[in-house]
Amino acid sequence: FFSPGFQVAPETKAFFFFFFFIPFVLSASLHGGELVVTYPYDYSRHPMEEKMFSPTPDEKVFKMLAKAYADAHPVISDRSELRCGGNFVKRGGIINGAEWYSFTGGMADFNYLHTNCFEVTVEVGCEKFPLEEELFTVWHENKGALLNYMEMVHRGIKGIVSDKFGNPIKNARISVRGIQHDVTTGN
Repeated sequence: FFSPGFQVAPETKAFFFFFFFIPFVLSASLHGGELVVTYPYDYSRHPMEEKMFSPTPDEKVFKMLAKAYADAHPVISDRSELRCGGNFVKRGGIINGAEWYSFTGGMADFNYLHTNCFEVTVEVGCEKFPLEEELFTVWHENKGALLNYMEMVHRGIKGIVSDKFGNPIKNARISVRGIQHDVTTGN
C-alpha cells in the first residue's frame, strides 16, 4: 500500500502494519495547539483548494464520534468564543479536517481508507507543547471525553459473520446501503 519512492518513517510504517494485525474499529490521535476535534477527510479532494470541506461517505458517523468527544470535554463544550478554540464554538467544537486545513498522510484518512478503523484527531489543549506542570490539568480536561469517546465503540452493528456451520468467515465484505464504503471482517 506504499507507493514506490514514497518515504515513510520506520515507526510510521510499523504503526500501519500494526493496524492490519490488530484490527481496531475506533481510535483517536491526540495533538496539542488548539481545542477542537477533527474528522476525515483531512486531505481535500481538490489539493489546490485550502480549507475545503471534504466529507467521507460516513460523514454522519464521524460527526457523531467527534461530537461525543467534544460534548464531554469541559472546555471544548464551553460556549465562550473568547477562549482558545473559541472560533470552533459555532461548529460545536468539531470540524472536517480538510475544511480546517488540508494535509496528506494523516492517520485518520489512512485508517478510514485502508482499515476498518474510524479515527478522529483531538486537539487536546491550547499549548502545542504543554509544560510538565500543565499536563495534570490537560489530562483531567480530557479524561471524561476520552472515556465517552471509547464508549462509542459499542454503537453500530457488531457480531460474527459465519458460514452455515457457524465458522467465522475471514475478510467478509460488509456493505451498508447508501454508504459507499465497505468494511471487512477480521482475520
